[in-house]
Order: sequence, then C-alpha cells, then structure tokens
Amino acid sequence: MPNRLVCFCLVLAGCVPAALAQKPLVTPAPGEQPTAPASGPVTFDVVVTDKAGHPIHGLQQSDFTVLDDKKPIPLTSFQAHEIASSPNQEAVFLVLDDVNAGFNAISIERTQIESFLRSDGGHLALPVAIFLLTDTGMNQITDVSDDGNKLADVLHTKDAELHSISRSAGFWGASERLDLCLRSLESFTSYVGQVPGRKLAIWISPGWPIFDNPNVIISSKEQRNIFAAVVQLSTAMRQADVTLYSIDPGGPMDAAAARSFLWESFTGPVRKANKADPGDLALQVMVQNTGGKVLLGSNDITGEIRKCAMDALAWYSLQFDPQHAETPDTWHDIHVKVDRPGVIVRTRNGYYAQP
Repeated sequence: MPNRLVCFCLVLAGCVPAALAQKPLVTPAPGEQPTAPASGPVTFDVVVTDKAGHPIHGLQQSDFTVLDDKKPIPLTSFQAHEIASSPNQEAVFLVLDDVNAGFNAISIERTQIESFLRSDGGHLALPVAIFLLTDTGMNQITDVSDDGNKLADVLHTKDAELHSISRSAGFWGASERLDLCLRSLESFTSYVGQVPGRKLAIWISPGWPIFDNPNVIISSKEQRNIFAAVVQLSTAMRQADVTLYSIDPGGPMDAAAARSFLWESFTGPVRKANKADPGDLALQVMVQNTGGKVLLGSNDITGEIRKCAMDALAWYSLQFDPQHAETPDTWHDIHVKVDRPGVIVRTRNGYYAQP
C-alpha cells in the first residue's frame, strides 16, 4: 500500500519555534509592523550582471522595462544601489543546516566558513550573522557584525549537534525533517524581516526532502495546505526583502547524484491549489523564485559564499503598484527587461495578487 503524506503542510501561519534566537536583531517600535501590508506597493530587487557574473553598475530607470503578466507597467519608484555608496543597506545571513547534511559535510563547511570570515584580516565587506538549524530548531549563534574574526571565534565554539531525526527513519523521518525546515524558514523570514534593508540568506544545505515519489499520494486537502504554504512563504520573503541562496556542501559527489536535480521539475509558479506538490516547497525552488543562486558541485564553500555576496556590489530596487485580482492568491508573472546587450537579469519571478 502506498504511503500517504499525512498532515503535510504544517499550518505554517503563526508558527514561530521557541528555539529561534532569544533577542531580535532589531526591536520594532510598539505597534510597528516589520513588513509591508499585502495590498501595498510591490518592490523587487534586481541584480544585473554580465555573463561572468560581474554586476553592471550605472543603469538608469529608463533602462528597465517591467512586464506584469506580459503587460508593461509603470514604476512608482526606482533606486540604484552600490555597496560603496550605500553602506549598511544589506546583510548576509549564513544558515548552517545540521538537519539535512551529514556530519562530514558539516565539519568541512564549518572550517570553510571560518576561512571566509577570517579572510582579509577578518574585515567583512558586508555585515554577517550566523544561524544554525538543528533538530531542536533554528538558533541564532551570532549577532550581525562586520568583525569576521569575532564571528569565526563564536562559530568555532559551537559543536555540531547529534541528529535526533534519524535519516534511516524512512518516510516519517523525512516528513518530520521537512516539517521542521519549513517552520524554521518561515520563522527565520519573519525574524530577519525586522532588520531594515536587503537580506541575503545563504542556506548551506543539500536541501530537504521533496517526496518526488510515485508511492507518495497527496490528498486534495494536503494540496490546499501546500499551496497556502507556497503563497505565505513567497509573500513573506518578498515583504521581508529576503533573497535566498543555497550552497550544497556535498561537493562533486552530491552534484553527481540524480536526487540533486529533482527540484528542477518544480521551478514553475504554482497557480492553483490542485496543482500543488511537495516539490514546490523545495529549498532550491524557493531560491530561484527569489532571484538567488543555486550552487552545487564545488568543494570550495568559501568561494561559493563569495559568489553569492557579489550580488551586494550593485543592485536596483524597482517598485510598482500590484494588480488587483478577482480571487485571492492569484499568481502574476513578473519579467524584467534591461536595455543592454548580453546581460543577465535575476529577480523574483512574480507575486501573488489579492482582490
């Protein structure tokens, strides 16, 4: 008899694990909302690079065209950012995933992260905070700081925790890990949304289970829950100004495994609940949907982190008024064109419009 994914979707709304950091990075004023209301203007951060990945500087609003469901729409605001002229408008959040990665990978990535933090004498171009995802939840282990040596010293004192969710626990162990990871991503997004400016969240992880298996049957109720989770996470990350990245610490061995590419079947937007699938909540799918980078196949985690951080050198904020929908949670494709030959444009792939 095939397995059934029971109670899959975790009712993410309002679920903030107590294991998340004890104090907020920034304390909002009483009554202040850390994110914009769903009906407010929509802001997309756009990174424009050449084919080698180097950011393109100096673009003007007239260089950009934004298409909402293939129709050009006017921009209500445009701002160009450069790290040299706009300091403290970005921060990097490193998330070490000790739930889905093996002990050897964790040990290697910790060493390489320390190397990244101590490079250039420990003087970081961007402020960094470090989070650790374990079987007990998400824990912030450092404050935001541009002192790489201080951050590395703290990280060095943190021992990897033993896994209580066994990787040999089969379907139910995988379901439990997925539950934990999605809840942690939701609470992490809500938490860092209190920090002003753009956030580059670099998740060092092979990703969590996506149940791409014909023996897993999803009920219509579970599909509705999956769809609700997709809408909530997509909207929350956009409003919190989070761009998500993933680095697979498994190196070339993971890159050669077929499972490393299962998520590629789910990169299209989820338009209706009856089309929702657990794979739509894959880490790498959400990374691409936010305009980040999926990196795998390299043992140089230090270099991979630097590739992600290059997005902070220059970027553009485009704001426009969202279209109103006849029904809640109506997907709108967004396509950004830049009037320059041979450039690569990365940004969010769309948004869910509301009536």
